[in-house]
Amino acid sequence: MADMDLTPDRILETGFSFWSSKTLLAAVEMEVFTVLARQPAGVDVLVRELGFHGRGARDFFDTLVALGFLARENGVYRNAPETDLFLDKAKPSYVGGILEMSSRRLYGFWDRLPHALRSGEPQNEARQEGGELFEMVYSDPDRLRGFLTAMTGVSRGANMTIAQKFPWDKYKSCADVGTAQGDLVAQIALAHPHLTGIGYDLAVVKPIFEDYIAGLSLSDRVKFEDGDFFTLEMPKVDVILMGHILHDWDLPTKKMLLEKAYRALPEGGAVVVYDAIIDDAREKNAFGLLMSLNMLIETPGGFDYTGADCIGWMQEAGFKDCRVEHLIGPDSMVVGIK
Repeated sequence: MADMDLTPDRILETGFSFWSSKTLLAAVEMEVFTVLARQPAGVDVLVRELGFHGRGARDFFDTLVALGFLARENGVYRNAPETDLFLDKAKPSYVGGILEMSSRRLYGFWDRLPHALRSGEPQNEARQEGGELFEMVYSDPDRLRGFLTAMTGVSRGANMTIAQKFPWDKYKSCADVGTAQGDLVAQIALAHPHLTGIGYDLAVVKPIFEDYIAGLSLSDRVKFEDGDFFTLEMPKVDVILMGHILHDWDLPTKKMLLEKAYRALPEGGAVVVYDAIIDDAREKNAFGLLMSLNMLIETPGGFDYTGADCIGWMQEAGFKDCRVEHLIGPDSMVVGIK
């Protein structure tokens, strides 16, 4: 009787979930939500505005309705509240950069997950072009700008939460290591006018960072410092942050970065690391585990990790009073005090 109560529904739903995923990714890439944010529209207007062929268009928009990303009334489509806020390119709250990258890059690479599991090797551009992901990204200005924008999109919610949850009143300065566009240090500076901040990254990032910071009127308090954290020491500040950085690297590199953070900080200073931290039992944070598989696809040695793992590495580097705090969605931060 127990077997008769079982259904394959969840198996089939997961097995076909790439259908709904690609529908959303296509809508982001083709700027459906940006167009509808300007004005709700019927299918004929959307076909014309977006350059669609008529065949499949109504099914596409109605699928987005069924998935909850659009609403429709009397044949007129409009954005759902979430997509209007987060997927309209004209809004500063836009997070679609990471979805654009997912559509154009990651979606195809994940087709090679079985190869990655058998070989342990990256399955991205490195497989065809040679070299390493970050070398290729940082050597191409257009690819770099798109990548950094994507990082801002995937990190924005956690960045804003760190700006609110961490006890910034105890500190005067911070540095965001591997800063990308600089959204983490920017959100902290916006929320705490007494703080000064540094965005630390390779020199090629500087103009992208400075444009972003200038757009937020933070150039007087937030500066860029160029450096390679493999060969140079980290900036000497009160708090060192690494957001979505540690998981990119193998275990020796993770430990090396935490050791460098420890050396750079004063007594009482803090390191703040955040990623999609896997729960210690490794059975609940599916996104964190999937992200670790994405590191298999994307990097030679990167992987995501549990809070207990990270605390152990921090303590090995010399940090004390280490703790894990949930941020938003699958992301948590691990904090250590020198």
